[in-house]
Amino acid sequence: MRSLLASGLLLLGQFAQAAGVVHEYQLDNGLKLIVREDHRAPVVVSQVWYKVGASYEHDGITGVSHVLEHMMFKGTDDYPAGEFSRIISENGGSENAFTSKDYTAYFQRLEKSRLPVSFELESDRMRNLHLLDKEFDKEINVVMEERRLRTDDKPTALTYEQFTATAFMSSSVRIPTIGWMNDLQNMELSDLQHWYERWYAPNNAVVVVVGDVDPEAVYKLAKQYFGSLKPEEIVPPKPRIEPEQKGRRDVTVRAPAEVPYTIMGYKAPVLATAELDWEPYALEVLANILDGGSSARLTRDLVRGSQIATSAGAGYDLYDRQAGLFLLDGTPAGEHGVAEVQQALFEQVQSLKDEPVSAEELERVKSAVVANAVYELDSTFYQAMKIGQLETAGLDWRLADKYVERINAVTAEQLQTVAKKYLVEEALTVAVLDPLPMETGQVGHTASNGGGHEH
Repeated sequence: MRSLLASGLLLLGQFAQAAGVVHEYQLDNGLKLIVREDHRAPVVVSQVWYKVGASYEHDGITGVSHVLEHMMFKGTDDYPAGEFSRIISENGGSENAFTSKDYTAYFQRLEKSRLPVSFELESDRMRNLHLLDKEFDKEINVVMEERRLRTDDKPTALTYEQFTATAFMSSSVRIPTIGWMNDLQNMELSDLQHWYERWYAPNNAVVVVVGDVDPEAVYKLAKQYFGSLKPEEIVPPKPRIEPEQKGRRDVTVRAPAEVPYTIMGYKAPVLATAELDWEPYALEVLANILDGGSSARLTRDLVRGSQIATSAGAGYDLYDRQAGLFLLDGTPAGEHGVAEVQQALFEQVQSLKDEPVSAEELERVKSAVVANAVYELDSTFYQAMKIGQLETAGLDWRLADKYVERINAVTAEQLQTVAKKYLVEEALTVAVLDPLPMETGQVGHTASNGGGHEH
């Protein structure tokens, strides 16, 4: 195992060297530019990140960040609706956008000489977007249909949404990225106009460029295209700190589905909120011990071993802007029920508290983390994605380069400490999907837990 870890670290070092150093700039209007050289192919990834997403919203306008993302493709004076995508395609590139709780991002993949095309188009719509009633009427209906397909008609996604809204009372983590249907039905164009003017400004944006580029030339381009844009007075959102939970919370969701399902979550800190900076990395390792591949504990014990579950998983994201949840979920197999799956998951949690993880298992998990880091670094898009994600969460992008080092520093004692401290019933929320009969011709769905919505 140690030789595998050492070889993985060697590969990681080689990829990091190939990717090159990161250059950081700031324009006079507050726009931040981060450029990472990667000369392995004559391509460039350009991403514009705005520090606004669902966690910035409040009741009554939920979903506004995502609706605005759709409207960002509806044109300006210089480039009418449809022109943005047509021009990128005409230049041999691809483009899209995504909204999450902490950010809204727009990206293009292009041949390296076409970077000015991306900058010209993005700088134009950063401040000059046309928000028209006729386009809004079409797009709000598209988003409502998206909500029906991705959430309302997907029982596990619906359960996850109800679960999150139960787990959090004050924190805006409870707000679904897609928005509540009633808020979408009552949304007005003026809501989008206000949101756009408030947040879509150079001093609330991070431009990330990764690829076969000269950083100083990219900086010069950024000043040329973005430098004249006027900044806004950015007022940070209220903190909305979640009150301490005083006991277990339960919610049952009754919806048409083929099989039952359960998801549970323990309140947990993230890098931006943790008092001790090693704790999020220990929680990350815990999640990998439970659900880090086919040899991880949940698959080994619940799926292949006892065969109580057809699937079982764990999840945690240390890079969120606000404190979140350490997640566990499972789907019963055959004649087994949700209660049996829950009991098995609780036993796994208890085992993490009672017995230190063996040196061999801990080494295996760390090796898997390194291998995954090597794979991710091989992608220019992912390199840019990680930088943007960290920056918009209020974290230093350099943390991405320290991830493997911090993971490898986690000890078995630290794993036990965070399990005992955070995986406690007082901080637990449990949701159960109780299946109703499926209508004739209705298809059962599965869904991932949350995430952004693409244009």
